[in-house]
Amino acid sequence: MSVILLCVLSLVLAGSGSGLHGRNASVSHEYCVLGAGPAGLQMGYFLSRSQRDYIILERNAGPGSFFQIYPRHRKLISINKIYTGRRNKEFNLRHDWNSLLSDRPTLLFQRISRELYPNADDFPRYLSTFVKELGLKVKYGADIGRIKASDFNGNQGYILTDQNGVSYQCSVLLVSTGLWVPQQVDFLGSDLVEGYESIPTDPEEFKDQAVLILGKGNSAFETAQSILGRASRIHLYSPSPVRLAWQTHYVGDLRAVNNELLDTYQLKSLDGLVEGRLEDIAIVRREKDGGKRRTLYLTLTELLDQNGNNISKVTGQNLPGFHTDNFSLRQPYDRVIRCLGFRFNFSVFDGSARPPQSSGARGRLPGITAWYEGRGTPNMFVLGTAAHSRDYRMSAGGFVHGFRYTVRAVHKILEQRYHNIGWPATKLPISQLQSWILRRVNEASGPYQMFGVLGDIILLRGSYCEYLEEFPLQALPQLSTLSGRPLTDHGLLVLVMQYGLNRTDTLGPGRAESEWTKAWRSNFLHPVLYYYNTLPTEKDMRQRPVGWPLPRPEAVHHMVEDFLTEWDQPISHSQPLRRFLEHCLQTDLRAFYAESCFLLSLTSRTPPLFCRQGYLRKQGIMGNSHLWQHAREAGLMADHHGHITERSCGERRRETGG
Repeated sequence: MSVILLCVLSLVLAGSGSGLHGRNASVSHEYCVLGAGPAGLQMGYFLSRSQRDYIILERNAGPGSFFQIYPRHRKLISINKIYTGRRNKEFNLRHDWNSLLSDRPTLLFQRISRELYPNADDFPRYLSTFVKELGLKVKYGADIGRIKASDFNGNQGYILTDQNGVSYQCSVLLVSTGLWVPQQVDFLGSDLVEGYESIPTDPEEFKDQAVLILGKGNSAFETAQSILGRASRIHLYSPSPVRLAWQTHYVGDLRAVNNELLDTYQLKSLDGLVEGRLEDIAIVRREKDGGKRRTLYLTLTELLDQNGNNISKVTGQNLPGFHTDNFSLRQPYDRVIRCLGFRFNFSVFDGSARPPQSSGARGRLPGITAWYEGRGTPNMFVLGTAAHSRDYRMSAGGFVHGFRYTVRAVHKILEQRYHNIGWPATKLPISQLQSWILRRVNEASGPYQMFGVLGDIILLRGSYCEYLEEFPLQALPQLSTLSGRPLTDHGLLVLVMQYGLNRTDTLGPGRAESEWTKAWRSNFLHPVLYYYNTLPTEKDMRQRPVGWPLPRPEAVHHMVEDFLTEWDQPISHSQPLRRFLEHCLQTDLRAFYAESCFLLSLTSRTPPLFCRQGYLRKQGIMGNSHLWQHAREAGLMADHHGHITERSCGERRRETGG
């Protein structure tokens, strides 16, 4: 039905198309991508690869325009770890936070920069290279000022109008504009405050000045760090205490690369942090030295005159220091700077197309479904940082190294809904499931970066299974509809990477669990398998335990955290996993050498599953001298040959006639 819908819409819209030339022209596309930032270009790549009719609309003259300005002090905090000791490209993406996904192995950010924390100017250069080498369809200079919904034969599409009156009509709208509108709080004297977006970046302009910064996020600390050696004192003020990324595991919290002020605060060198509500404050100006110098004070609105809160005539009685002589912020400031982050631009959407504000993140983001479609705005999907409401303060969906995978997941949903192409799945014999899971947990970058949000779904089909990679976990109740893959009465497994829920001293003793029998107590990132007989419902998702990514399963298995993030050890990782799978599948999943399968095939009517799906189908596992010697020393195989040579199982089958 959705395929027919798109075909009909395309024909209807094409009838009104008159090209891009001249004012008030109208063109139509199957997909309109709004914004040529990293999320928009990532979606453009997938649409181009699947040969869809799309256009990427960008108001500026090049891609990634946000990074032409921000961060203001030009150092990115996204890791660009080039040397990992591995050549596995998928594994290396776990430590490359800037590259976009493509089928070109050399189209990586490391071509542009080799720095661990690159210069921000390098990122637009990388995006320009990405566009050019992949031939993406981007229209620059298209400043969309209005978006409205329109009915096309009973189905909702969208019309986007730019500054020249050109209308872009599309069946599906993909919004990837990011967050760029400065977040502000309305309080008395806010007109006296400078914004992060416009402050000077030359530290010399802050020489011997007292500075108050509103905010305690990365932009606030980045600003503080840049003037740390010039300002006389720096105070940071916001409602919440500072949250450190290495404690919370949320990369949007304060990163160590920006936190030098914590040293000068804790070592009592004039800088500091203070908590308080921004809505309760006022910034007032007083003249000093006979009017030659004007200074700013932070006060409370309740201390100002009640008749209109007049802040132009402030006396000492209107300042907190008059009432509490040791008030923390009683000294005057030369500058007050607002560093409160950014919000989504809702203003371009008219009432028919405007998504609601998210319930979290102080309403700064649009509200979206678990499959990234706007709530109440069918056929409009939100991508990238703007879609971070789904995992705000929980995972990495607001950052390139996270949303490159959620964009890929959305594209798979689009392919199923509008083109009837099911979610890609790998069909595996059950005997190979364990090795496939171990490969994924040891190298897959998507679940590793989007922990607790994207997970692998294993649809059990009896003697085989279908393996779906990186499905949005919160959309699990809609699995069949979104993926096109039906569930059977054999149930399903879900593989998730997640942090532990136990509160622990992140750097203290006992911070990690090493005993595999206590894997459920793991604190750091580790794989978790959930087994369900039936698909969880929407009600199950709403009632899941606090902090859990999924509802309570019939069975759950934690693979113990590993210091090296290598879950490949036979006793701590492989054997417990096999026993869990055997419990869920009620099947013997032990692996056997060819000689053992040969013997069991001669002596048993029902050889083990591994032998039936491997050896008896002329397949086997590779052997080497170390493995053969280990098997004999462990008593698993008799020593018939005296000395051991390195041969494959296939060679041994030929020797025994197997």
